Amino acid sequence: MQVVHDDEICQCVRVAGAQKRSLDVPDERVESGGIAAEVVQVGDASISRVEFQPGAHCALSGRVLSGDSRARQSCQAHHTGLVTEGVLHVEMDDGSILDIGPNEVYDIPPGHDGWALGDSPVRAVSWSGVRTWLPEPSSGERVVATLLFTDIVGSTEMATELGDLAWRELLGRHNREVRDQLDRFRGREVNTTGDGFLAVFDGAARAIHAARAIRSKAGDAGLEVRQGIHTGEVEVVGTDVRGVAVHEAARIAALAAASEILVSATTKMLVTGTEIVFDDRGEHALKGLVGKRTLYAVI
Repeated sequence: MQVVHDDEICQCVRVAGAQKRSLDVPDERVESGGIAAEVVQVGDASISRVEFQPGAHCALSGRVLSGDSRARQSCQAHHTGLVTEGVLHVEMDDGSILDIGPNEVYDIPPGHDGWALGDSPVRAVSWSGVRTWLPEPSSGERVVATLLFTDIVGSTEMATELGDLAWRELLGRHNREVRDQLDRFRGREVNTTGDGFLAVFDGAARAIHAARAIRSKAGDAGLEVRQGIHTGEVEVVGTDVRGVAVHEAARIAALAAASEILVSATTKMLVTGTEIVFDDRGEHALKGLVGKRTLYAVI
C-alpha cells in the first residue's frame, strides 16, 4: 500500500459552520493493487473518490479463506458509497453476490471481495471504508489489540417513545456516525449488536479519540452511549476476535454510566504522556474474571 500526501495546501471553505472540500485537491492518495483512492477530510468524515482497475480486488488484507472452490481473500473494511461508473461485483464470505452499477448506493459490511466487472474500471465515491484498507492478521493468530465496546443507554425506552420509523432513522444516523469515527481513527468494526459496536484498534490513543468523538456525535443526536476500552491479547478467528480480553472490555463497558468512557489500567498506561486526562473510578470486580480491576474514566 502506498499513501501519498498532497503537497498542495488543501483548501477547506467554511461558511457559518458549513464547509466544502474538493476531491480534486485531496489530503492523501491511497494506492494498492490497482485500486486508487483520493481522500479528503470534511469535518469528521473521510470522503474518497475510488477507482478500481480491471483485475484489481478489494480484498487487500491477504487473508485466504478455505472451503471454496478456489482460494480467495477477504476485505475487512465496511464500505458505503455510490458507484458513478462501471459495475462493481461483490462477493460476500457467505457466498452471496451483488452487482452494483452507476447511480446505485452501496453498503458493504466486512467480509467480502469486490472487483470491476468487465473490461472497464469502476469509479465510486465512498464515505467510509478507505482508511481501514489495512493488512489484517491471519485467522488463528494472536495479536495485541485495543478493544472498544459501545452501547446506547436506554435504547428500548427511546424506541418505544419515538416509534419504529423515527427510531430506525435515529439509529441509522448514529450507526453511520460511529462508522465514520472508526474509519477516521483506523478502527475496524468487528460486529454490531443492534444498538452497540465492538471495534478493534492497533493503538490505545486512537481508540480513546474515537470513543470521545462517538460520545460527542451521540450527544448531538440526543443519545447517550456507554463505552468501555481495554487492551490485551486476542485471537483472530475469521472476522471475529476472541479471548479473555474481549470479555474484559465488555464487562468494563457494562459498568460505564451514561456518556461515560471507562478504560482499563492497561489502556491508561499505554497513553501515558499524551493529553488524555482520566478520573480514577476505583477498583471493580468484573463478572467471570478473577480479582479486581482499577478503572478510569476519560474526561
